[in-house]
Amino acid sequence: MKKRFFEIDAARGAAVVLMILFHAAFDANYFGVYRLDLGWVFWFLFPRLIASVFIILAGVSLTLNYNSSKKGFEKRIFRRGMVIFSFGLVITAITYLFLPKGAIFFGILHFMGISAIMAIPLVKMRKKALLLGIASLLAGGYLQTVDVNFPWLLWLGLMPENFYTFDYFPIFPWFGLMLSGIFAGNKFYAGGRRKFKIKERPARLLTFLGRNSLVIYLVHQPLLAALILVLR
Repeated sequence: MKKRFFEIDAARGAAVVLMILFHAAFDANYFGVYRLDLGWVFWFLFPRLIASVFIILAGVSLTLNYNSSKKGFEKRIFRRGMVIFSFGLVITAITYLFLPKGAIFFGILHFMGISAIMAIPLVKMRKKALLLGIASLLAGGYLQTVDVNFPWLLWLGLMPENFYTFDYFPIFPWFGLMLSGIFAGNKFYAGGRRKFKIKERPARLLTFLGRNSLVIYLVHQPLLAALILVLR
């Protein structure tokens, strides 16, 4: 059984809280309940910082999962990655049917599922993971400068002009953060043991949210949208 570290669960739980706050503001603005003029930092940078926390922690968690039980690791992660990716496909279908102007074709769940599978052979790496992570970030930066007129490589990071979606996390550059998490996990939790001292603090709500982040992600948006539409 994977040992849990309260600081990882609490950090993920804090990201869950921030995610819910952002989506509540987004939904209120999108459905016209309340117009929020919060600027570029909130609407663009803030959600990407939240996602970065989730992705880096996912990389750290992969190393912990591997160190807790090496036997069957590949099968476990492949199965979990496919489940998460399948949830992403469900979201694609729902948004395509009901919100076609911003349909999600490769959002955070698509990315998390595929990148976890891609990271399986890299989970033992440390310095190489960091170098590959930097290369992935640079590759993502380059792909954003390439103009294409087709959507078939959206998942990779090639986005056609005037394309709009509510949620977009292509492999490049975001896989670089997953690899950065693997580097951090192998450095600071080598062998599945914490390599630094930290005083454990009671953060039960945050750790609960962190341990159930996937379920919360799946249910919070429909609940928020329903609540906001009722208020509307």
